[in-house]
Formats: sequence, C-alpha cells, structure tokens
Amino acid sequence: MRITPLEEAREAVVSTPLQATETYHELRTTLPPLLPRYLASQRWFGGKARQIRSAEITDLVPMGNTHLDAFALPVRLEYTTGPGEMYVLPLICTEEPTAESAATGLTVHSTARGTDLRLRNALTDDDFLHSLLQAIEQKAVFRGFEGEIHAASTGVFLSLCGASSGALQPKPIKAEQSNSSIIYGDRVILKFFRRIEAGENPDLEIGRFLTERKNFPHIPAVAGWLDYKGKDDREMSLGILQAFVPNVGDAWRFTRKSLSSFWKEAGKYAEGPLGFVPQQDGQVAAYKENLPAQVLDYIKPYLAAVELLGRRTAELHLALASELTDPAFAPEPYTAPFQQAFKETLRTLTERNLALLRTKSHELPVELRDQAGDLAARQDEILQRYDAALLSPIQAMRTRIHGDYHLGQVLYTGSDFVIIDFEGEPARPLSERRVKRSPLQDVAGMLRSFHYAAFSYQLAPSDEMTASEMDNNDARRWAEGWYACVADGFLSAYLESARGACFIPPNGDELSTLLRVHLFEKAVYELGYELNNRPDWVAIPLAGISQLLK
Repeated sequence: MRITPLEEAREAVVSTPLQATETYHELRTTLPPLLPRYLASQRWFGGKARQIRSAEITDLVPMGNTHLDAFALPVRLEYTTGPGEMYVLPLICTEEPTAESAATGLTVHSTARGTDLRLRNALTDDDFLHSLLQAIEQKAVFRGFEGEIHAASTGVFLSLCGASSGALQPKPIKAEQSNSSIIYGDRVILKFFRRIEAGENPDLEIGRFLTERKNFPHIPAVAGWLDYKGKDDREMSLGILQAFVPNVGDAWRFTRKSLSSFWKEAGKYAEGPLGFVPQQDGQVAAYKENLPAQVLDYIKPYLAAVELLGRRTAELHLALASELTDPAFAPEPYTAPFQQAFKETLRTLTERNLALLRTKSHELPVELRDQAGDLAARQDEILQRYDAALLSPIQAMRTRIHGDYHLGQVLYTGSDFVIIDFEGEPARPLSERRVKRSPLQDVAGMLRSFHYAAFSYQLAPSDEMTASEMDNNDARRWAEGWYACVADGFLSAYLESARGACFIPPNGDELSTLLRVHLFEKAVYELGYELNNRPDWVAIPLAGISQLLK
C-alpha cells in the first residue's frame, strides 16, 4: 500500500514520542528567554511597542514528515502593562546552521540530543507548506501534548485546487504584516494567523457563512481552515484557505491611479472649482455642473466604479442580514443598554484622543495648531452630539459587518470588486469584533477612506500627483470637490441597493444622524492613530472632524 506524505507525517509523530517529549520540555525552558528578541524582528508581531514581561510555551504540536522535524508552538506573552496575548510559531528544528537561526538567535542547546538545535520559520519551507495544503485536503489532526491542530476543507476545495493539490507550488508573500500568507499555484491562498484568541476568527466565520450558506460571489471563497483546540476544548483559529483572486491591486491603488489623472487635468486650470458643497440633495449635482467638462470626464469612469462598489457593499450587508435563525448572524434590534454602551465608548474614545491632541499640539506643524486648538475646545459639543443622536431608540437592526472597511480591504479585478479581510479592527478583542453593529459603520469607514485618498496628495506626493504644485487653497478646493462627488456617488448607489433593508433607518433624518455618528467615531479614531503613528497625516482627520462639525 502506498503511504502518502501526510500518513508519513502521522507515522513520524507516533514513532518518535520520546524525542518530541524531550524537545518539548527543553524548549519550554530554553526558548522563552530568546523570544522577545526574535518576536521584535518579525513583521507580523503586533506587540513591538510593549515590553514583554514573560513568555510561556503552552504546547508543542508535531507537524513534521520523514525529513522535517517541524512543529507548532503556541506561546503566551505577558506584558508589563495591559492584557497578555497568544501567538503561534510554526518552526522547523534542525541541527545544521541556517542563516535565519543565526540572524534571529533562535538556537538552543539540547542536553538530550547533545547538540545545538536551530529553529527556523516553517512557513518558508516548501515541503512543510505542501504538507499543510495536503493536511487541509485530508482533514488531518495533529496531536500535541496539551491540544490538537485540526485541518478541514469545504466543498469548494476540489474545484479550486483540482485533483492534484500537491502540484500547486507554494509562494510566501513577503509583504504580509499582521499575518503570514502563502499563495499556492495562483489557485488558493493560505492566511496563517500569528496572533490567536479563543473563538473562531471573524474572517473565517464570516467567510464560511458567505461561502457555504449564501454563495456570495464577491468575496474569496473559503476552501478550508486550520484551528487549535486545547484540553479545555476552546478553539483558536490558526489559518484560513481561500480562493486566490487575480487582481490589478486593491481599491486604494486603483483610486490613487484615478486621482493622478484627475490632478493632471485639474492642474491645467488656474482657478479651482466652487468651494466644498455639503452632501445634500441637489447640491453635489450642482457642484458637478460647475466642474470643467474635461475634468468631469476624468472623474466619470471612477464614479462608475465607485457606484459599483456602493452596490457591492450593500449586497454584502444584505447577505449578512439575511440569516434569521442562526444567533451568530440573525439581525438584532438596538436596545437602550446597547445604545448607552455605544455612547460611553464614543465618549471615552473622544476624551482620550482630544486629550492626546492637546498634549501633542505643540508638535504639529504651525499651520495646524490653531485648528487643533479649536477642535480640542469643542469637545463638549462633540459629546453633546453623541448624546442627542443616541438618546432616542434607533429604528433599525444591528447585523454582522465587515468591521474594518476601507479601500485597502477591497480588490479591484479590472472590472469588479472583491471584498477581503473580515477580521475586523485588529486592536479590538475578538469578542468585540463579533458584536453586531450598524452596517453604516462600514459605510462611514469607506467614506473616510475616500477622504484620505482625496487629500493624500499632501502626504505622499509622487511624480504622478501634481497637486503639490498648485496653490494650497486651490488644491484643497479640488480635493474637496472630488471627495464630494465620489462620496455622493458611493452613498447614493449603496442606499439605492439597500433600500428597505432592516438595517437602514426608515426616517431620512435618523439615517443621516446615525451615519454622522459613525463618521465622527471613525475620524476621532483616526486622529488618535495618526497622532501616535503618523503625525504628518494628522491634517486629514482634523479636516474630517471639522467638516462634520459644520
């Protein structure tokens, strides 16, 4: 009988328990002191700004085959401040020196083996990556000392991978950050979650729901997954296998390319268009009438794409709201406790980030300091708006949403859009990312992303972005005009497609109020993020909040 590589891997695990046991106990003692330095060198590690107090290896799950001593190590980290985190390290153990082990310092001495053990990232090894895909196909189980790794596949695996999945060549994506991703033969892509939490990752949960139960065509279909189950039966998602979507880049790149043509044409005009026109009935249309015809011609193709994106966004939300019996997806009404908790969250976010703005205002460019001071002084006004908006019951339903929706979370195929990455905001605990919210939160995220794109000429100039050569006031007016047209096109198409949906407030004023609350939430969040990470970008959320206050 022919033995498959996967069966060989299982046989290797069973036949060498003593060596695996020795390795486990030795690594639990010798490896933790080396982990802070190793983790700090990894792009996917999200705790670089925090000081690690302790690291504990909680399990060792052998995943090797006849010529690879490979395993997954779940690691619990405790920090000097804030909550701890769990990460998983897929590693290959060898006794031969490697460039990676020398660079990262992951070399430990094994008393049992009488030699040094050198550890390297298993997700860069072709043989290991082949075995992972085969494990998913065959729904393998890898048994560790404290838990198990389960691999599983869906009904679309065969159609995506074909009968010879072993022939699909793996190619790791080097640019990946918070996770590690591998493309197999341009057919499927495996996203390996580095930071793990108890519960099903929303990317997998929502992806499976839309693939297996709704057959939603505008996401990458889910072909399989990996999860880890400890002795307490708590499951943690380790990875998701999805269809690889051929594309010409994400929607942010597509938008920037469109804007470069817009700016080249706009730069031919000494006078900018009329000043910013608020998004109210008829006014954006009037604004378009005042744009030079040649400039409008450059906007029209992008507007058509934006309207398509609005429809696809509405179709996604309609699919997520269509399940009435599954408690994980069934729409739920707003309640007084939920609205009160939401209001408190908004207040805390606003108070924290405006306090940060006051602290860092002296570090901002001189031309932004007056605007920053004015905004900080209007904190009570912003809080009062939250109170007024959330005082009365909201006549709409809450549903599962994307949770971190922006132009970078959408792929452009050249003729359509595919929505990706349903993990939600990485900074939120997994339990919060699964909470049902208004789909208008996603809409607000996309509108804010358009605003960032409109003003990105100030922050990331290139040879194609000629707006930097224009008078600043003229450039601002052109940017505001582009944003007004694009935001109106997206929002109009979205609301037309979602008309009558349970998550859309039936009263127009209530709809506008709820959308504005989520726009405030997103812009205030952005303000804190930029103050902490990209001070040069603070001008965009400052402008967004000031615009909302008008």
